[in-house]
Amino acid sequence: MSLTVFGGSLEFVAVSMLLAPFAPVQVMAITCMVQARHLFYGIAMLDRYRGMGWKKAYLIFGLCDETFSINYSARIPEGVDRGWFYFFVTLLNHFYRVSGATIGGVAGSLVAFDTSGLEFVMTAMFVVIFLDQWLKERRHWTALIGVGAAAGCRLVFGADSFVVPTMVCILVLLMAPRRPIEVEGGLL
Repeated sequence: MSLTVFGGSLEFVAVSMLLAPFAPVQVMAITCMVQARHLFYGIAMLDRYRGMGWKKAYLIFGLCDETFSINYSARIPEGVDRGWFYFFVTLLNHFYRVSGATIGGVAGSLVAFDTSGLEFVMTAMFVVIFLDQWLKERRHWTALIGVGAAAGCRLVFGADSFVVPTMVCILVLLMAPRRPIEVEGGLL
């Protein structure tokens, strides 16, 4: 599954969906909600992946959290082809995911240990990605839009129902003024 479902948390959800009664609409809805962040990754990578030729399809397929973080923030040295750089980062991350899942599946049944307390890892990873982007960008409109939309939607919709409205708000707020945000001297 890690070879073809390159979606992180969706891999965990897929197991329960495969064991449940056939419900394609619910599966599609859950898949879209779990993987919605990839829409924002894709928007951020539109210009970077432009003109990649045949590599573009694989770059889009392999755009996971780790690949986005590296490819978005990388300062590619002069003389290095950015298409091949992006391609090999994506390929290596894909290889690491598949080999890690395979080793974990085989060794996981042989070694038992307590995993309690590891819940913070994903949250910590997203905080690091956010801070990395914050430090590298001169203007922080995209970060402020994300934080503001999340805070506002949490107040309006409550803790149990704010994620989907937040993503819709962020999408609308980022797409409407996309050019002014990207252009030097835009909104600030």
